[in-house]
Amino acid sequence: MPAVALPSVGTALRVVESLLLSGGQRTARRNAWTAVQEDRRRARDRVEAQHVLEAVSGRTSEAASDRASRAT
Repeated sequence: MPAVALPSVGTALRVVESLLLSGGQRTARRNAWTAVQEDRRRARDRVEAQHVLEAVSGRTSEAASDRASRAT
């Protein structure tokens, strides 16, 4: 008897989803998930930008204090 490949969990869930939900609900769920992923990406980008700004402001503060100490 030949081996039969089982569907992946994701494929199985999509099949169940298609049986239980109408097309509009399916589209709404996918759009909502896409929005969640995009929000997470933007949050990661904000954190990264904050780190960069803190690093730059730290260097700027150090440079200013170095100039001040050299002026005296």
